[in-house]
Amino acid sequence: MTTYRIGQIVPSSNVTMETEVPALLRARETVAPERFTFHSSRMRMTRVTPEQLRAMDAESDRCADELSDARMDVIGYACLVAVMATGHGYHRDAERRLHLRTVRNGAPAPVVTSAGALVAGLRELGAAKVAMVTPYLRPLARTVVEYLAAEGIEVLDHAALEIADNLDVAAHDPARLPAIARGLAHAEADAVVLSACVQLPSLSAVEEAEQQLGKPVVSAAVCTTHQLLRALGLPAFAPGAGHLLSGAYA
Repeated sequence: MTTYRIGQIVPSSNVTMETEVPALLRARETVAPERFTFHSSRMRMTRVTPEQLRAMDAESDRCADELSDARMDVIGYACLVAVMATGHGYHRDAERRLHLRTVRNGAPAPVVTSAGALVAGLRELGAAKVAMVTPYLRPLARTVVEYLAAEGIEVLDHAALEIADNLDVAAHDPARLPAIARGLAHAEADAVVLSACVQLPSLSAVEEAEQQLGKPVVSAAVCTTHQLLRALGLPAFAPGAGHLLSGAYA
């Protein structure tokens, strides 16, 4: 039985990715032999504003160094909007740069960003058109829409819940998300992004939303977990997490 160390670079106020990613991989442990441990390094951020996001991203190199000190098998950069707000395609630059930090530290590990994982997960599903729920203020939500457009993914409609305080984002009730998603113009969408944010809890609502909407539903956490498993060379599946992790795209 192999045990893998999962590292996450998270905003200091983030609590959701350290809840949902372990939950997904613990669920996988019930049906697969691999085991996982979880380790984090934090970047200071309390409010989801462009200024704090830029300052936070500058700390990601330090976090990659710290995690590689503990010899991670894979590292996830768990802040989607910080990456997307830096510029189109930045997830590729961030992944290369942070991986290089682990190489220079003598502990090479693949690096997955939540921004890149969302793009990759939607491409796996063949989702060229999506509807999306975000907790962000409207300008930042628009940044996510434009970032996806630059990657060839059209956002037909999106909700911006306009929650600036990051702990308030974490306190949002995931049970409300399926109704919010139903209110979007999703009829022509290939998939729905129930949470385009690593802090907005949604895992408990993903399968319910799929049943209600009749199409694949993903989240930042689901897509990140899919890509973490892919980076480890493991079959990318976990029970109870919707179509992307059902095994159809393992």
